[in-house]
Amino acid sequence: MTLGLLIVGMLVLLFLRVPVAFSMLLPCLLYVSFSPDITLGVALQRTMSGLDSFPLLAVPLFILTGYVSNAGGLADRLFRFLLCLLKRVPGSLGYVNVISSLLFSWMSGAAVADAAGLGSVLVPAMKKRGYDEGFSLGLTGASSLIGPMMPPSIPAIIYAVAAGVSVGGLFFASIVPALVLTAILCGSVAIYAARHPLPETEEVQGTRLASATYQAAPILLTPVIILGGILGGVTTPTEAAAVAAAYVIVLSGLFQSLSWKSLRESLQATTSTTGSIMLIVAAASLFGWIIAREQGPQAVTALLTSLTDNPYVFLLLVNIALLVVGMLLEPVAALLIMVPILMPAAREYGVDPMHLGVIMILNLVIGLLTPPVGLVLFVLSSVTGASVQRVIMGTLPFLLPLFATLMIVTYVPALSLWLPKLLLK
Repeated sequence: MTLGLLIVGMLVLLFLRVPVAFSMLLPCLLYVSFSPDITLGVALQRTMSGLDSFPLLAVPLFILTGYVSNAGGLADRLFRFLLCLLKRVPGSLGYVNVISSLLFSWMSGAAVADAAGLGSVLVPAMKKRGYDEGFSLGLTGASSLIGPMMPPSIPAIIYAVAAGVSVGGLFFASIVPALVLTAILCGSVAIYAARHPLPETEEVQGTRLASATYQAAPILLTPVIILGGILGGVTTPTEAAAVAAAYVIVLSGLFQSLSWKSLRESLQATTSTTGSIMLIVAAASLFGWIIAREQGPQAVTALLTSLTDNPYVFLLLVNIALLVVGMLLEPVAALLIMVPILMPAAREYGVDPMHLGVIMILNLVIGLLTPPVGLVLFVLSSVTGASVQRVIMGTLPFLLPLFATLMIVTYVPALSLWLPKLLLK
């Protein structure tokens, strides 16, 4: 009963548009005030303990990497390289859209950064070359979800901290599912190009392929630095994040494309974004502790095991639940709340924590394209000038390939598990 009131209180506050962190924190404070055996000091200790984590230090560093990459014009260089490389392929700008998101994801780790950085360039370019506006918006929104899947992924760091698993292992577990999503979106572009013949893409302001490759090559070393350092045992994921942030700052400086003003704005944006994420982490720590204290995970496990003993049915129920949660909460908050609830049940069904992590992240980032939260929808509307309703209508057809990817990742666990087992023996 107490647990139900706690969750209902949070949902009511969310529907009243109260920020996520305070929607979790206020019901928790009421719970603490009416509990005779819990002092405010204990509650404060539980709140702050969630922030006392070395892997969480990677979050602001990867956020800074993404902001500096945008401000320093590194995304534009990748865009020009791909445009020159694929200019004679039918539907070339569609492929450039998807693959740009794949390459940019090695630096950003967030769908919103991808949508903001690439959407302002790609959507107008696609419309100018004869692509339907809805298709351009939908493809840009769907491809931005590659960012939170492909390492360095901020949701992956949050899940790893909440679940107590290796950040590096989860990074490697996410690579193949992210590539599957990329391939399926490229298939959508191929179908569109076959149905809507489009002219070849023009040369990009006289830029030749050799020149574009030369300009993009140093940027393509970023994933080598991040994953190579982790795999080689040279750096932890947090140290790799610091190296990556320093690398893109130095690179942007050498390209003379990052002004002091842009760097200051990137640092300010990083501070603001990190502050909001860490406030959610702190509130979710107290919320999760209270849920555990009220034996919420045990109740969920008992409920699910009473419904089915089939792990495939369990995963289907998890997918349905997470898709609903993703419509109401952004991924970081949803992960912090749902991981402690679902992890005990997943162990009962023999689901690998790495596999569960990839499933949860993909489920919840799909929520970035669904109202009422749908942060990517609002970002695309802001940077392109299209109405939110137009963006929603454009993204609806792409939910089908996204759900197809989700089903493949869910029911073929080897896609998530074979690479970590191969590389982290």
